[in-house]
Amino acid sequence: AVDVGALGSAELVEQVRLSDDDVVVVRGAREQHAATVILRGANDYMLDEMERSFHDSLCAVKRVLESGSVVPGGGAVEVALDIYLESFATTLGSREQLAIVEFANALLSIPKQLAVNAAKDSIELVAKLRAYHAAAQNAAPDAPRSHLKNYGLDLHEGKLRDNVKAGVLEPAMSKIKMLKSATEAAINILRIDDMIKLVPEQQAEDPHAHM
Repeated sequence: AVDVGALGSAELVEQVRLSDDDVVVVRGAREQHAATVILRGANDYMLDEMERSFHDSLCAVKRVLESGSVVPGGGAVEVALDIYLESFATTLGSREQLAIVEFANALLSIPKQLAVNAAKDSIELVAKLRAYHAAAQNAAPDAPRSHLKNYGLDLHEGKLRDNVKAGVLEPAMSKIKMLKSATEAAINILRIDDMIKLVPEQQAEDPHAHM
């Protein structure tokens, strides 16, 4: 006998025709734990691109749920770290100060590249963004300028904006992993003392090739 508790219920179950296929559609399920997304496009190439974009969107949402926190996007985190590390480097009186300053400058490559990819003036935008974050870090927590810490690049208009209000956010987990992976890669490269390069063997020229 079939256990009644194992049976589900739905408001409507119907067979509909989508494109060239007949599919069974279940609507208004009592316990809905899954959904089907149907993508339509002009050709297979467009459908593949739509599928990749949809998959990337779901992965971004998944990361946010796993992380439990988000940070402003548009280069805000990298510029804030650059300002903080440059200030921290001045407290050191050893050669470590130079390494920290170079690390801070390397972080600026992210907002600079974002601006270049959008065909914007990267020098002016990044310089202004650094001024904003410097003002935010030097301001009191309740000061009006403290909200400047959320400012990042607006690549559509070519200006700066509060990316928290604009909804341009990144999962904190992804940002931390990105910084750790980039740092570990740089350390591994710096540990290389020498490099051995194998030169391809040159084949002897045929003296009769010109004939």
